[in-house]
Amino acid sequence: MKMLRITLEGKTYEVGVELLNEAVPAAPVRAFSPAPAQSGSAPVTGAPVAAPPAPAAGCRLVACPMAGLVFKCLVKPGDVVALNQVVLVLDAMKMETPVHAPVAGTVRAVLVKEGDAVDEGHSLLEIEG
Repeated sequence: MKMLRITLEGKTYEVGVELLNEAVPAAPVRAFSPAPAQSGSAPVTGAPVAAPPAPAAGCRLVACPMAGLVFKCLVKPGDVVALNQVVLVLDAMKMETPVHAPVAGTVRAVLVKEGDAVDEGHSLLEIEG
């Protein structure tokens, strides 16, 4: 994912662009940092979320695919989820983006709440399975 700054009709936006032919980096991706406030730039909303602790043994973390806001959380701790089930919806660049369960199992913890600002790679859920 590359971050780009775009100016459109006098307003400046920072957007994430996924390069489909780019190899997946082995190291964690650098956290998104918003551009310095400029006259006419788009407002940033949502409270940043602190990084959660490492997952419990036997749990799998569901990572955020892109920076955005948590729009809807469709599961709660104790819910049983299927592989590729939509567990959360992000609002990124005024588009709703579904986040799917990478494994079947039981939701152990929900690490974010609706309205939270999250960066790419941020942990959203723990699934035991």
